[in-house]
Amino acid sequence: EKVIANVRSMGMALTPCTVPAAGKPSFTLAEDEMEIGIGIHGEPGTHREKIKPADEIVEHLMEKIINDLPYKENDEVAVMINGLGATPLMELYVANRKVAEILESKKIKVYKTYVGEFMTSLEMSGFSITLLKLDEELKTLLDAKADTPAFKQL
Repeated sequence: EKVIANVRSMGMALTPCTVPAAGKPSFTLAEDEMEIGIGIHGEPGTHREKIKPADEIVEHLMEKIINDLPYKENDEVAVMINGLGATPLMELYVANRKVAEILESKKIKVYKTYVGEFMTSLEMSGFSITLLKLDEELKTLLDAKADTPAFKQL
């Protein structure tokens, strides 16, 4: 319950995924469009916009996340940049760089960062940003050993 109350996530996609049972893309996008607020199971997002530079996309997603769960100076967070299946790792690190800049400008401390594919939407091109506001209990739990197919922390 504490994690649910303190976590916020938002994603974007440049392409849809094809759900095998449906056999067709879960939504359609023009070549110059991106979907904002997409669902992890391929659901369409909250709205569409023209494709923008990566830094502007990250600024938009971070604004939504930070406005939904207000942060104050010296709050500590865990950051997850999650690739949705077809986004190169290098591009995820570009997003992470901008997230780190934004958090630093707001004097929010990054306790731990995860960048990679943790939960994909098959072959969707895009990423999500997740922030988890931490306290000592959540930091202890976050640091616990984990050994699952998508998340290993030994």
